[in-house]
Amino acid sequence: MKYQIITFYEFKELCDLDEIKMRLITEMDVFSIYGTFIIAAEGFNSTVCGKLEDVEKFLSSVEEIFKTKIIYKSSFHDEIAFRRQKVKIKTEIVTLRKNVDISRGIGTHVESKNWNKILNDDEMIILDTRNDYEYKVGTFKGAINPRVGSFNELPEFIEKNFDTAKHKKIALFCTGGIRCEKFAPYLKAKGFEEVYQLEGGILRYLEEISAAESLWEGECFVFDERIAVDENLRKGTAEDLSLENK
Repeated sequence: MKYQIITFYEFKELCDLDEIKMRLITEMDVFSIYGTFIIAAEGFNSTVCGKLEDVEKFLSSVEEIFKTKIIYKSSFHDEIAFRRQKVKIKTEIVTLRKNVDISRGIGTHVESKNWNKILNDDEMIILDTRNDYEYKVGTFKGAINPRVGSFNELPEFIEKNFDTAKHKKIALFCTGGIRCEKFAPYLKAKGFEEVYQLEGGILRYLEEISAAESLWEGECFVFDERIAVDENLRKGTAEDLSLENK
């Protein structure tokens, strides 16, 4: 497979966003990297692709720009998964429209190898934090579909359907982990006692858990030209159901 697709994020206080944007655009051009970068005062979020050797060099530059170590999820495809190079400055790197203290999420992460235990807990509420069209492509066994069209609709869903006095244990998952990284501390602040999130999201779970042990059902929607990936992180067969919402 010729092209590597990587996704990564970090909640990290940033300043001089315009300068960062220009540096990222330059590096993407130098190394022929395609995809999207979202940067904000709260951090960065990205999915990009390129040739294996170019991605490696690009990551070194990104780590220098952000003064950090990039932890990413990886998959491969025979064709380039993006056609454009985009760097966007936004208010949030994932839009919830709520003030969240990310540090409240410390201690809520569950590694892939322990996630099946969470799924098999009869007292656990398993919440898919993704959009309705993503859920329809594939999800974890027993997961609840909140039937939202965007991430910022989730707080209203929680308010209408759950009570901290009755619902003690909630486990969250999303594609790469970023939505849960924000929603887990949001739920903790709302008073939910036990909140768990799948570390690294679905993509890391599919990477680390064998098909024989996996409790994933269907394919995983991804935001690039592949549309979805199967349990082996190869291009799936699903159609782009997001188009129905447009």
